[in-house]
Amino acid sequence: MTDTLTVETIESFNADKPLFTAGPASLVYGNVAALRPCFGRGDQAFLDSYAHVLGMISDLAGQSKTVAMQGSGTSAIEVMIANFLYGDVLVVNSGYYAQRLQAIANSRMRRDGFIRKVDVVDWQQLDAVSGTYDWVLAVYAETSEAILVPIDGLAALSKRVGAKLALDATASIGLEAGHDVAQVAAFSSCKGLFGLTGAGFISYSCEASNEVDDMIAALSTYADKKTTGPYHAILSLEPVLMNHAEHRDAVVINKRVFCERFADHLMYPADQQPLLCTALDVAVRSTDPRAVLYAPRQSKAASVTCHIGEVHLGARATGAIVDLLEADT
Repeated sequence: MTDTLTVETIESFNADKPLFTAGPASLVYGNVAALRPCFGRGDQAFLDSYAHVLGMISDLAGQSKTVAMQGSGTSAIEVMIANFLYGDVLVVNSGYYAQRLQAIANSRMRRDGFIRKVDVVDWQQLDAVSGTYDWVLAVYAETSEAILVPIDGLAALSKRVGAKLALDATASIGLEAGHDVAQVAAFSSCKGLFGLTGAGFISYSCEASNEVDDMIAALSTYADKKTTGPYHAILSLEPVLMNHAEHRDAVVINKRVFCERFADHLMYPADQQPLLCTALDVAVRSTDPRAVLYAPRQSKAASVTCHIGEVHLGARATGAIVDLLEADT
């Protein structure tokens, strides 16, 4: 370990461990350089950074407010469903993570009764839905299958059935457009926001209607800062979000290079492709034993490869990391 932390040091760390996984992204110098002693009360310098970061995240999400909590994207989703969803809920099934949404919604329905009914529709059958619902609940970018569920289709569905839209935006925030069509979205710090792990966020433009009894699931716990927050994850995000567009360029470049390289094996058309990841009908392997490949929890694809392993290079990225991959035929 070196005594002096430099951009070159961080880039050498990244070179030693090429990542083709869904998050965290490759380590950005600003992630580490921004860390400092901090506290969530009475520390004005940190509170200024906290407000700055949450404001930038709200802008990315197209929402008016954001709360932060310690935990994962799933932690934030649990809190989102507990506090915002009620009545009749329609879950859009796109794969493993959408099925997790359904399980959480069913659990909250049994627990507190704010949700009365949970129905499910396949993401490719949205036009067949009729009737009325209070909420539509969906994953925008389904990492397990590397599918981008069309956000315009989700918006049209919600409007047609008279519902609000709640998004699992874990794999889409910071990368895809259109989150503003939702009324609430939940996600984490370490995928398309390019921060360190450990923070969950809920961004919203409507008020939470449910009075949740348990402290750990109540939105007010985090809005009112009643527990220790993800202080260092917040600090890690500030310089990166200030230069977010350049870091996002690295993802765009890697996605393009990967899709060109494996064009004969792409499983989905371009309009169903998320920036974060790509599904192939063939397994991939790396020529570098240090590389970490992504193993989806469940997938119809032979392989899913993610494209945030050169985020530290920003617009300087060339997609050279893709040279480490080959089809395992």
